[in-house]
Amino acid sequence: MFLVVVAFSAIYISSCNNAKSSDPKVVLTSFFDAMSKKDMASARKLATADSKGMLDMMEMGIKMAENSDPKAMEKFDNSRMEMGEAKISGDQATVNVKEKNSGESVDFVLKKEGGDWKVAMDMATLMNIGMQKMKEKGVSDTDMDSLRNELKNINPDSLKELMNKGMQTLDSLKKKMN
Repeated sequence: MFLVVVAFSAIYISSCNNAKSSDPKVVLTSFFDAMSKKDMASARKLATADSKGMLDMMEMGIKMAENSDPKAMEKFDNSRMEMGEAKISGDQATVNVKEKNSGESVDFVLKKEGGDWKVAMDMATLMNIGMQKMKEKGVSDTDMDSLRNELKNINPDSLKELMNKGMQTLDSLKKKMN
């Protein structure tokens, strides 16, 4: 009887873990939870491998925001969002997320990696989201093409290095002011 209970428990726990990674909406919710808590290690586990560069920049941005705006991470608070149902097409899913106060919405993209859904925060995906929002706001195709060409030349590692230098300069100025 004891072995039956242990076996059932193992199967149940395993199925709960699989359910979590098999539902894009649950994964995105967990990602936002991690971001709101500034738990970048957990957020990275829920993001695609291609998202590393952008998450590194976001982490630096978080550190910079902590100095100027301690409430900056509230934008990831799930209580401020309304999530739609996941729309799955093969190995890609989108989840519409609406910010309750402003009414603005964004379709977040998730991709399957290793059989699990992961939030796509890579440069190409974020550029597409940005372009979609600009189109909604009436920005012309010509202006978007121009911006797209400029953004293609941005290297996330170079941008990360610039942000590091900026943080060092801000820290230096802060010390001098104190």
